Formats: sequence, structure tokens, C-alpha cells
Amino acid sequence: MAIFAIGDLHLSLGTTKPMDIFRGWENYVERLRENWLAAVSPQDTVVLAGDTSWAMKLEDCAADFAFLHSLPGKKLLLKGNHDYWWTTMARMNAYLSECGFTDLSFLHNNCVFAQGVALCGTRGWLFDAGEAHDEKVMLRECGRLRASLCAAKDAEKIVFLHYPPVSTQANAAEIIAILHEFGVKRCFYGHLHGASIPRAVQGTADGVEYRLISADALRFFPYKI
Repeated sequence: MAIFAIGDLHLSLGTTKPMDIFRGWENYVERLRENWLAAVSPQDTVVLAGDTSWAMKLEDCAADFAFLHSLPGKKLLLKGNHDYWWTTMARMNAYLSECGFTDLSFLHNNCVFAQGVALCGTRGWLFDAGEAHDEKVMLRECGRLRASLCAAKDAEKIVFLHYPPVSTQANAAEIIAILHEFGVKRCFYGHLHGASIPRAVQGTADGVEYRLISADALRFFPYKI
């Protein structure tokens, strides 16, 4: 059994917003499927770090979720900034159950144990916006991250975020402080695409290893942790 991660799949099998109009995204769904099948087994766990589907409503996720369901492994979904279909946990869990997507679940105010470690995470937020609304959202995301890490208790913790907590110019100080408080050593994030990929902070900083896992950064190959 193994743990993999990949973010920003931007699936649009049930909508009309294809990503293959962008450079590097040509035939990305088939490439993702082939790479996934080559790497992931049914016993593995794959964390999807946000922006999974372009659907606007939960019921419009059916084709994208069915595609994920057809792939091996257990899938854990985080919320991204483009996951407009995201609603209450009760409604989303009911939807998965009704559709028979038994290998999909959500990482939200909780943690999931796999391979002896605790998989924790939340969406995160922009740390350089400076508006009052953004400050409130960041505080809420910090609370969700803290709840996820508390649920892990004494287990080794790996954190997954959608928004990057670090950059070459500024950092999300509130989130980084929580990572240090809970002794997190590995943090994976998505959101960055195209020209932003080479500028992403990757490697160890202040004792925490950061890794970008957006789909195009990984060339649509799930990253083995």
C-alpha cells in the first residue's frame, strides 16, 4: 500500500470547460488515466488537493466522480478555489453514497489514517490579499487545519493544502506557525500552474518539506509520498 497526491485535475467531463486549450494540457484526461493506472493499486490512497471538478453544482459532478471512481485506490478530496460544487459535508457524503462512489471521501475538518500516518489538510487561502474578508477566511482555514491536526493526535502528520503556504516573496505566517506547532515535517500544495510552476517553493524550509503537486507540475502523474 502507498500514498499518492495530485491536485488541480480540473475535470470537466460533465461540463463544457476543457483544460486542453491550455499549453501542456493536451489530452490530459487520458494521460492522467494512463499514469494513474501505471502507478496506483486498489490498496493505495490518493489525496486530491483541490480544484477537482469544474462543475458548478454537486449533481453535475457525476461524470467527473465516475471517472475517479473507475480508477484504483481510495481518493480523498480537498476543497479548491474552483470547486464551486462544494457544499455541506452531509450533502456531499449523501451524494457519494447515493451514487455508489464508495472510494471517494472528503478531507475537511478531519484526518484520515493511512500507512501509519495521519493525512491532514484544508484549502488554505491567499496570504497577501490584505482585505478584511480575506483575513476572516484565513482565520477560518487556520481553524480547519488545526481541527484536522488535532484529530491526528500523536500520529505522524502530513499536511495537504490547495493554496501554497509559501512563496519566494511572502508566506502564510499563520499556517506555517500551525505546521510548526504540530510538528509537521511534510506539506504538499497545489493551485500553481504554467509559468508559476518554476517559481514555486519546493524543498525544506525551517524544517518543513514543501512540494508542489498541481497536475501540470507533475505532468499528470500522481506523486508517491
